[in-house]
Amino acid sequence: MAGIVSYGAYVPLFRLGKGTVGWEGPGEKPVANWDEDSLTMGVAAALDSLRGQDREPVDSLLFSTNSPPYQEKQSAPFIAGACDLKERLLATDLAHSVRGGTMSLKMAADAIQAGSARQVLVVAADSRPAQSRSSAEQSTGDGAAALLVGDRGSIATIQAHEALSHDILDTWRPTGEPFPRTWEDRFMLEEGYFRLCQAVASELMKKKGLAAKDISRLVLWAPDARRHRELATALGFDYKTQVQDPLFGVLGNTGTAYAPMLLVAALEQAKPGDRILMVNYGDGADATLFQVTPEIANLKPRRGLKGYLASKRLLPDYSTYLTWRGLLEPDPGARRPAQEGPSAAALHREREGVLRLYGAKCQQCGTVQYPPQRVCTRCHARDKFDKVRLAEKPASIFTYSMDYISGTKDLPLVVAVINFEGGGRMVAFITDRDIKEVKVGMPLEMTYRRLFSAEGIHNYFWKAMPVRA
Repeated sequence: MAGIVSYGAYVPLFRLGKGTVGWEGPGEKPVANWDEDSLTMGVAAALDSLRGQDREPVDSLLFSTNSPPYQEKQSAPFIAGACDLKERLLATDLAHSVRGGTMSLKMAADAIQAGSARQVLVVAADSRPAQSRSSAEQSTGDGAAALLVGDRGSIATIQAHEALSHDILDTWRPTGEPFPRTWEDRFMLEEGYFRLCQAVASELMKKKGLAAKDISRLVLWAPDARRHRELATALGFDYKTQVQDPLFGVLGNTGTAYAPMLLVAALEQAKPGDRILMVNYGDGADATLFQVTPEIANLKPRRGLKGYLASKRLLPDYSTYLTWRGLLEPDPGARRPAQEGPSAAALHREREGVLRLYGAKCQQCGTVQYPPQRVCTRCHARDKFDKVRLAEKPASIFTYSMDYISGTKDLPLVVAVINFEGGGRMVAFITDRDIKEVKVGMPLEMTYRRLFSAEGIHNYFWKAMPVRA
């Protein structure tokens, strides 16, 4: 039987909240840094889910988002490469619905059941666009989740699934427009959300012969906290003891990633034998029933949603967030000329070093060097190297400098020479940093980010960041 073998999540470090000058929201809102997007957050969640897992059985990767970096180019192959998955796999995107994460999960389970894949990595991520000062801006957030699906070693088996497809113009975003549009609230809720979610959840429980009291945890997508409570109560669940916290006020609705992220939160506190019912909404509704197995006790530690939510830093002012989103022009100040666009040919030629962050380890003396060279810098052996992946190795600052005229959206740009544990050294930009804390010897971890965009190309590469405790 298909089930979830492992899970992971990602929440950006920075938050809008009380203490952020100019922010009027009632709670906190995680916001992607200027060099983050749905693709980079998807990589972080996927790597979290792959901790302690053998990657060779992963035969497919399904990536769901409503905020893709390219209109015509898939993100899934980027994510597969950055996670060091094999090239001989199916990697594809699903878009245009906030229900994409759970639809991908159903497709993954079907592939496992049919025997066309041993394991499927389901990744969902969104950086939700919202108009400045709108209610949507206050209720949404940025984040990602990843679920590794297989039929061996499952921590939660998929017991049943029900889905309804229903065409309703409640929330939509026309091509070329930056923000979603919505229809009148009562129409959206009564004809869409409440009716469809109740119908699909009730049908699944009826088919399985279950009542609300038989479900340990209800995971429920909702547009806001009030509607979340109303729907859970209408379905007959005890809101205090049976319903997964929707995390409005600390996470917000993360669109495509929201239901999978809440499922991760439920799995983080689940016990063997628990039944989890997940209900998702968007152009219809679907419901999925899980049963937690004793294998959950053997899952290796990971950051997960709980760890990433606990690791945070408050943005000092609202204008910084607007600048990151391109809604406010930054102070030009002193700047260098704009960079030329990256070379597509060079990116392809150097993809193992750029995307997978492979260095080279000398077979003769063991020296690790990056970027890979034909001649060892220590023993001068020629063409005698093994590939070594540096992206998931701990690192530390050897030396650094600060560039105040780099033209980035977050000055100064910190450029450092970093040393990897076990050998290897490279030049890297430091992101998600507090200038006052940067120092020689600072522990670092690698993170996949966007360097810059030019001529329609997003130039992604690995940066270093202080270890998120």
